[in-house]
Amino acid sequence: MSSGLRPVLTAIALAAALSAFPVTAALPAGTPAASVAPEAEDPSVVLVRVVTARKGPVTSDVVLTGDVQAQAQTNIAFRTNGKVAERRVEVGDHVTADQVLAVLEPLVQRANLDNARAALVSAEAQLTQAKVTFERQKQLIGGGYTTRPAYDNAEQQLRTSQAAVDSAKAALGTAEEQLSYTELRAGVPGIVMSRTFEVGQVVQSGQAVMVLAQDGPRDAVFNVYEALTAHPPGDKTIHVTLQSDPAVSVNGHVREISPTVDAASGTVRVKVGLDETPPAMSLGAVVIGRGRFASREAVVLPWSALYRSDGRPAVWIYDAGAGTVSIRDVEIDRYGFDDIVLKNGVAPGETVVTAGIQFLRPGQHVALAGPATTDEASREAAKAAAGEGGR
Repeated sequence: MSSGLRPVLTAIALAAALSAFPVTAALPAGTPAASVAPEAEDPSVVLVRVVTARKGPVTSDVVLTGDVQAQAQTNIAFRTNGKVAERRVEVGDHVTADQVLAVLEPLVQRANLDNARAALVSAEAQLTQAKVTFERQKQLIGGGYTTRPAYDNAEQQLRTSQAAVDSAKAALGTAEEQLSYTELRAGVPGIVMSRTFEVGQVVQSGQAVMVLAQDGPRDAVFNVYEALTAHPPGDKTIHVTLQSDPAVSVNGHVREISPTVDAASGTVRVKVGLDETPPAMSLGAVVIGRGRFASREAVVLPWSALYRSDGRPAVWIYDAGAGTVSIRDVEIDRYGFDDIVLKNGVAPGETVVTAGIQFLRPGQHVALAGPATTDEASREAAKAAAGEGGR
């Protein structure tokens, strides 16, 4: 026999073998014969499975990705002008409240301090001379050997000298304080998040040169789409999990929602205060937040019922009276792992085709293979898709 005729004869033999099996052989075990329409023997009739649409409770979860930040961040700046002489910390270092972070060249401040000290010494010397003069005048006026105006002048000079000493002491204190301003201190314990200066750079008073994340409570910060803030979950409790280690988790509560939308990303910043901060959730750690909306009633269908018509989601509706199917556009509310939640398009009680949709056309006569569960319909659709891909 010619090798070219063997594939043809094999195909004919296979077709003859398949024709020996009726359509009902494809039904699941236990399906009564009466459930199959007589038209199933007609090759033009497609065998399908259907489910009855019903409303059920649906709970939507919100899953967002964010990072851990400190609830309080402080901008640190020098309190006087000068040139940076030394920097003692790096980004990421933990610092205490009184730790010196950087130092300015204190040439001007030291000179002012020396002048203040010299002015105090001069004022104290004048005060000593004024005291001696006043005591002499006081003794002389008691014996009648001086005049009253001379006594009054000595007393006035004493008071002036005392005021000069007080002023010099205040100036000395100011000079010492200005010298202390050349040392940059954190003021609060925390972690250095960023810095914007280098050694040798001239900085101005009040110019922020470091950002410090204060020790204490932490936030999980998320950028969410604006529609979520319009209809937030009923429970403000958010379950936060560390992305790198899902075993590390903690609960938090929504603490702050930004009143404005970010112009670049179109999102709203939401801060979730963590009830406690596990050591693994360090600053900047990526976390996943999960919130839950309040339960509501909606029509839920298996994935296998979903069809695309003119680029829009649709389903096939079965008319039991005519034994035909028709296509109908639907609006999807949410896509699940193995089902879809409809916003509208299918009313409770209607019959939806879940298997065999790849062979249908509007007005197509179909025969029912009996109802299937959601898992069975999903497996049937997966098998059909695999068969289409093989062809």
